[in-house]
Amino acid sequence: MNPPLRFHERQIDLHGHRAVYRVAGSGPPVVLIHGMVNSSRHWQGVASLLADSYTVIAPDLIGHGDSATPRGDYSLGAHAASIRDLLTAIGVERATIVGHSLGGGVAMQFFYQFPQRTERLALISSGGLGREVSPLLRSAALPGASTLLSLAAHRRVLAALNSGGERLRSRGSPRGIYLQAIARAMRPLEQPGARRAFLQTLRAVIDGRGQRVSARDRLYLLGSMPTLIVWGERDNTIPLAHGRWTHRAVPGSRFETLPRAAHFPNLEDPEGLAAVLRDWIETTEPVHMDDAEWGAVIARRSVRRQIAAT
Repeated sequence: MNPPLRFHERQIDLHGHRAVYRVAGSGPPVVLIHGMVNSSRHWQGVASLLADSYTVIAPDLIGHGDSATPRGDYSLGAHAASIRDLLTAIGVERATIVGHSLGGGVAMQFFYQFPQRTERLALISSGGLGREVSPLLRSAALPGASTLLSLAAHRRVLAALNSGGERLRSRGSPRGIYLQAIARAMRPLEQPGARRAFLQTLRAVIDGRGQRVSARDRLYLLGSMPTLIVWGERDNTIPLAHGRWTHRAVPGSRFETLPRAAHFPNLEDPEGLAAVLRDWIETTEPVHMDDAEWGAVIARRSVRRQIAAT
């Protein structure tokens, strides 16, 4: 039996701040971008299943996981630029970009800012595709959430969540994985810097009324980009309807649902998610878009709008 593939942790300095990423395998690069209060560790199951054919790169977004938590810009654009800088530093010119939840918004922003570096785009239970989001996240964006967050991230609360998840898993309940994922994701929030970074990131995309950043007006840009949309069928954090609407809005896109998964397909069904990703990559050709092609896509849209207005 072959030894299990390792998800190696590496660290570089980006603009004076620690940036951590994990890498496995060899072959064409696939970048996995995690969601809110998650980290690259949450991709381990998926990475291990893709690493026989691909170089899997999973960054810890700034302010998340083991990366630095500086005071600064935590917008989608800033996260996308940091990933661009990381890929440049490690010698990756182009890649298939995969994003989960918040990471889906970052992935779309990466494509929008750096289309020449994007070969394919996969959105997993992605944010940025509609206003609706869970009441818990809306509440966390309200004033005063910092105090509540510090209480929720107390080690005793997290230990109780983890043990409760273990009991549910022993009874065969899939919600056990969900609770343990929350406990593991929130553990770094015991530190004030990490809590501050989380709230800055959250408030950049969500307010008390729901998601405040939308990519819907720019989905037409994906018309020539191989696009995969995947959703957990039991997702109560971001509605499955967002995925269905996006599939209809992006001609040629592929849409898949995972019956076993809720909002964390990479943890709840890594085998199913990895299989969908592999099949999609193997049955599509990477796109190499240059500035002229990008300009033509935008220009065509402008001309159509002018014609429609006359």
